[in-house]
Amino acid sequence: MKNASIIGLKAADCKNISGKLNVLLANYSIFYQNTRGSHWNIKGDQFFTLHPKFEELYNSLVLKIDEIAERILTLGATPAHNYSDYLKVSSIKETKEVTDGNKSVEYILSSFKIVIDLQRELLDITDKAGDEGTNSQMSDYITEQEKEVWMYNSYLGR
Repeated sequence: MKNASIIGLKAADCKNISGKLNVLLANYSIFYQNTRGSHWNIKGDQFFTLHPKFEELYNSLVLKIDEIAERILTLGATPAHNYSDYLKVSSIKETKEVTDGNKSVEYILSSFKIVIDLQRELLDITDKAGDEGTNSQMSDYITEQEKEVWMYNSYLGR
């Protein structure tokens, strides 16, 4: 972890945090691909509402994927990049149910729960390590995603 001393962190903390970030990266990558599948394949009377919303979401996810990978590199580690590796560690699983709007929204909500929980775990770890960079990133993601959860739940009438 060659960057650790320069950015004021312990090498062991950088290794631990980057490992957790790679798990988060895997989950985001599966979440992203499933959301694109819903965007492409949504059918029915919800198409005009959900098609652009899903595109907005997957564009946001791909930006976060890049930011997470860059944070892993900043900590001196290597971001995973193979879907075969992602599938081994991701709690979010691939879905084939991408044509039904309500099922897709339910899937999105369950995926948000997983990434928010992982980000909260990272908040605890990074707080103890004094890693303000990762901590701030996770905090920003959670703030944005809590609003998204509210909006998707509202769509479902909850």
